[in-house]
This record gives sequence, C-alpha cells and structure tokens, in this order.
Amino acid sequence: MMFKKSEELYKKGLVHLVGAVNSPVRAFSSVGGNPLFIKKAKGSKITDVDGNEYIDLVLSYGPMIIGHRHRKVQRGVAKALRNGYSFGASTENEIILAKIVCDAFPEMDKVRFVNSGTEAVLSGVRLARAFTGKDKIIKFSGCYHGHQDALLVAAGSGLVTLSMPGSKGVPEGAVKNTLVAEYNNLESVKKHFETHDDIAAVIIEPIGGNMGVVIPQNNFLKELKDYLETKGALLIADEVMTGFRSKFGGAQELLGVTADITCLGKVIGGGFPVGAYGARNEIMEQVAPLGGMYQAGTLSGNPIAMAGGIATLTELKRQNPYQNFESVGKKIEDILVGAAKKYQVDIVVNRFGSMMNPFFTKSKVTNFEEAQTSDTKKFAIFFWEMIRNGVFLPPSQFEAWFLSSAITKKDIQKIAIAVDRAMQKVAVSKK
Repeated sequence: MMFKKSEELYKKGLVHLVGAVNSPVRAFSSVGGNPLFIKKAKGSKITDVDGNEYIDLVLSYGPMIIGHRHRKVQRGVAKALRNGYSFGASTENEIILAKIVCDAFPEMDKVRFVNSGTEAVLSGVRLARAFTGKDKIIKFSGCYHGHQDALLVAAGSGLVTLSMPGSKGVPEGAVKNTLVAEYNNLESVKKHFETHDDIAAVIIEPIGGNMGVVIPQNNFLKELKDYLETKGALLIADEVMTGFRSKFGGAQELLGVTADITCLGKVIGGGFPVGAYGARNEIMEQVAPLGGMYQAGTLSGNPIAMAGGIATLTELKRQNPYQNFESVGKKIEDILVGAAKKYQVDIVVNRFGSMMNPFFTKSKVTNFEEAQTSDTKKFAIFFWEMIRNGVFLPPSQFEAWFLSSAITKKDIQKIAIAVDRAMQKVAVSKK
C-alpha cells in the first residue's frame, strides 16, 4: 500500500496549515508517520488520495451512522442546496428537526441548534449556571467536552494523545470554577459538594468516548443523578458522541437516567457542522429571547445542516439498526479478543453497542487513570498494520471506534483478517 500523495500533501500543507492539519489528532502524532489525506467516501468505505480504500471505523468520529453519502441524505441536501446556503433567518426545517430530536429524548421540550458539539456544551454549561444561579461545574478526568477554556482540563483523547496536561492560552481565571472528579467514583463528586456550596452542575459523557470507550459501573450514573437532586444541582449529559448511537435517542435512557440538559453533536446533522442543547421547558425558557441567558449564532440552524439531519435521522429511525449494531459489535469484539489470545497480546476491549475500542493493557479500564496504563507503542503498531490491511481507525489509543449500518458481512471478514495480522505484528514486536 502506497501513501505517496498523502506524503506530498502533508509537506505542502505544512506551509499554510498548522502541522498540515486542522485538528490535532489528525496529525498522527501518537502513531507516527504522515497523516492520510482522504478524497472520498461511500457507504462503509473511505478512500485516500492514493486510491487506497478502507473500511471506515472512524465515521467522522461518529455521525456517519448510516454510512457515507446515503442516497436519501444526498437527495435531501441537494434539494436544500437549490434553495440557498444560508439565510440568517428561520426556516421550516429547523422546526421539523427540532421535533425529531425532542421526541427522541424524554423530558426534552425544547432544543436550540448551534454549530458544533463544543458550542453545544459551552451553551449548556452557561444555561445550567443561569438556571441554578451558581457558578461551579464538575467534570470528570478523561472526558472531553470541546475546546472551551472552562472545560479544557483533564480532557481526554486529544490532549493525552499529544502528551499535553492542559492547554496554553487558558488563563487561571477561566478554570477557577471547574472541579475535576474521577469517572465511576461517586465519592470524588461528593467531596466537592462537601467543600463547595455553589456547584451548578455535573457534566458527563454517559459513555466515556474520549479516553477510549469507558462504561459507567454499578449504577454510577443513576446514583450520580439521585445525589445531584438532593443538592439542587443539574446533570448535563454530553451525548455528542453517544447520541443516537445505541438507540434512537440517548445512551442516558438505556442507562436509566434522564439528564437535566442534553448536548448533541453532528450526528443530528448527518455529518454537517451542527450541535444542539435541549432540556425541559422550565430550563430552556432561561434562553434568549425567552430569558436572560444570551446565546446566538448566524449559522445556527443552517438550512443545509437541517436537511442533512432530517434525512439522516428519518432514515435511521426507519432502519432501526441497533440490534444489528449489537450483533456486529459483539463479533468485532470477539475477533479482537480471539486474535489477542492467539498471539498472547494483552488487551481489554470495552464496548457499548456500536462504540468500542481495545486497550493494550492487562488492567480493567473504568476511568482515565486505568486507560493510561495502555501501551500506546503497541497501539501504533496495531494501527498501521490495520491501515495496511484496509481498515481505517482513529489514530489514537484513546478514541472510540464506530460502526455504521452500511457495514457488510464481507467487511467484517476483512476486519477479522486485518486484526489477525495486526495482532501478530504486535506480538512479533515484543520479541
């Protein structure tokens, strides 16, 4: 497999792009080598500029849930394009998509569309503060909630991939109201409430997706929500990754929890730039123009993104692929575990429906500290061998893999061959 054109584009990109990329993980810093440049995608496949085709388990980090360039999404977007690209005014499709989203989440009466998951989260945090009249927010180490200053501490995949403890340019004052707890450890949350009386909310990924896939243990989410209710604090569910991934709605519902505020990302736009935050009427009526919490955006509710979202979610609901996701996910999990056992490679596979990833460690992974016991050098070897065998993975040990409903039996067979070869390569590297 040749990567000549990607190498050429990387060198050319260094001139006017920072590191030749527009998002740090794309730089392949933790796996070595030059980043791949993608030309096109269709269904379950993605193709780079050298013509190499891969089964795509990145899926734009989740949103291409029914596969790339689905004909119904193509048709819906093409129709919207004929009418214009952006109006800075309201359109009917905003109302249609809002109903689809609200109907999918219990107790979500209203939603506000924004332009990214980062914007959804920063707005959701502001809303929690506006509603409670309190300032402090608790987040969990290893959970990434976008690159806003206040939450860019102990932030998971992007920073740990680059071995960065935080971010330069974030002033001390920006994080003075951010408290950090340990995922799956309710006592670490309670300790903050024992010393602070101005905590507005706790924000959490219902399934951790930015320290690798990490699943709440022993009713952790439910007990967390019950505890917050006794303290008058809100629960913010960051479902930018998990939204519509394990059911038509949120992972929180599968876990027996209803968040006070839910944040969503680009899956609700079919991969187009979009985000959203929503809650019950009592909370959402704090948002301008109904209330005093200001948030605005010229491109919010962009007509092309709305069309992509309506088409994607309508088709997703029709397909209802979640039982198949569970079946395919279990097959790939078994493939990983079987190959690791065959070649005596230490891995732990965490999976929740259509999200999964292997950790190259002996230890159970239930929080960020345990995730960091993973051998990232082994992952880098595994990553490149998977690439050479036609499977496109996130270039980081600490990013989730995703499934699309476009994946085929033939794709699974190819993944099995690639995993076997990659595990063998990892095993050989130990000697």
